[in-house]
Amino acid sequence: MRSITRKTETLRTAEAESRVWVKEEILGRLRQNDVPKKDVLAVARCAGVMAAKKTSELIPYCHPVPIDWVEIGFGFEPSQLVIRATVEAIAKTGVEMEALTAVSAAALTVYDMLKPLDAQIEIMSTKLLSKTGGKSGFKEKIPSGFKAAVIVTSDGTAKGVRQDKSGRIIEERLRGFGIETSYEIFPDEKPLILSALKKYCEQGVQLIFTTGGTGLGPRDVTVEAAREVVDREIPGIMEAARSFGQRRTPYAMLSRGVAGQKGNTLIVNLPGSSAGVEESLDAIFPAVLHAYKMMRGMGH
Repeated sequence: MRSITRKTETLRTAEAESRVWVKEEILGRLRQNDVPKKDVLAVARCAGVMAAKKTSELIPYCHPVPIDWVEIGFGFEPSQLVIRATVEAIAKTGVEMEALTAVSAAALTVYDMLKPLDAQIEIMSTKLLSKTGGKSGFKEKIPSGFKAAVIVTSDGTAKGVRQDKSGRIIEERLRGFGIETSYEIFPDEKPLILSALKKYCEQGVQLIFTTGGTGLGPRDVTVEAAREVVDREIPGIMEAARSFGQRRTPYAMLSRGVAGQKGNTLIVNLPGSSAGVEESLDAIFPAVLHAYKMMRGMGH
């Protein structure tokens, strides 16, 4: 079973379809509810809804999903009953299997209830029609010439007595998106951090990540430096990161990191721990890149 621990919850939807071949005469009787086993479509609808909710019990590698809505509909075409299911959930993983299971169960129910009348009834096809949600549903285009910078703030790392991990994680993640990235290490000295932030803003770097200096230690001053540079804060970015982290460790609430805008540059303070950096990036990427579309006045 694949781990979805690092995924974020988003609205997930899926629509699936099954087609059942039935003799035209029987199909007409079905439409009139003139068959020995009454209410075939009503029973099939119930079966589809129940199956959607039990998908994880039927398909071994499916995760349990808190389903918010299931809709089963029927359509009539020449010699075909068309069954469609729509499923919605706010979850970490998609609901396409729930939709497919729903139409499959509904089709099997129709088959079972009509087989005494039509020995040639056949479930012809079952397929996924559409799905939305997850990070794949929120793809952001990287602007041409986009540049980023990673600033590591740590006395120990600057002295060479501690190896940097968090900064390299950020750098690797950014390069995975094809983003050209600069990388520097500074001690926990506010004037140095302030100067580096201003330098990158003046150079037109669009995204600056800092890592370290967001806690409660006497030398943690990265947040104060960032606040002096940004024109306006964007609280939701770090709210999302802390909320995501809080569900994994209670210490996430102690991070003071801020995110803000300086002209066309976005500055984001991430924690110093490698786990905190990974969780924060999982929480905000790639959606944070949508900020640049908004900065250009293009809205959502």
